[in-house]
Amino acid sequence: MQPSAQQPQPATTLGQNIWRDWKGVIVFVFIMVVFRSVVTDWNQVPSGSMLPSILIGDRVIVDKLAYDLRVPLTLTRVTQWKNPQRSDIVTFESPKDGLLLIKRVIGIPGDIVSLKNNRLSINGVAGDYEKLPRQTMHAHLHMPFSHTEIFLEKLLGQERLIMLFRDPSKSTGASFQPITVPQGHYLMLGDNRDNSGDYRAIGLVPRGAIIGRAEKVAFSLNYDDYYLPRGDRFLADLK
Repeated sequence: MQPSAQQPQPATTLGQNIWRDWKGVIVFVFIMVVFRSVVTDWNQVPSGSMLPSILIGDRVIVDKLAYDLRVPLTLTRVTQWKNPQRSDIVTFESPKDGLLLIKRVIGIPGDIVSLKNNRLSINGVAGDYEKLPRQTMHAHLHMPFSHTEIFLEKLLGQERLIMLFRDPSKSTGASFQPITVPQGHYLMLGDNRDNSGDYRAIGLVPRGAIIGRAEKVAFSLNYDDYYLPRGDRFLADLK
């Protein structure tokens, strides 16, 4: 008498076996996805739009609980406890194409913001600009950025470093007319003012598109030096 053919394993049993063998990995991956989506994340910075504050190759730590709590993997807000403030460095989805960007908050709702020859004005108060000696620049900025200057921008009690072209004639977005930032929106600029796809390219950013606040540099890789880590950037504060 021929033995009966082996019956196919029920789908429920197969699923139970997979869960039994891989549940530790599955739970770990799930927790990591939720953690990075809701609590904190680290984002690579591939461009120089935030120089000199953020270097190309920095991985920045983003606090996604800085302003609100969201449903994992969505922009749906569960609750909100704070709004972005002027000079915060934030990540957000571009209203133009949905790409993830990182810029600095310059104008909050109600602010009147203008830029004239790369001189910023907020609510009628013009910024003060101090050109810094080149030796104050980060070592990794000395050479391919010899065509730029670093300034300390002081405005409304806040200070930040910005980068401008040495030759103002090469700047294509050095001015824009005064605009009143409407409720529920924010005006973002890059610290590398002459080389940043910010308000001048994407318009105002809705509050709901802002994901979190960039706090520190987790670590940094030097793309021009065999991707070696920059030791002085480890857990460096962002200002």
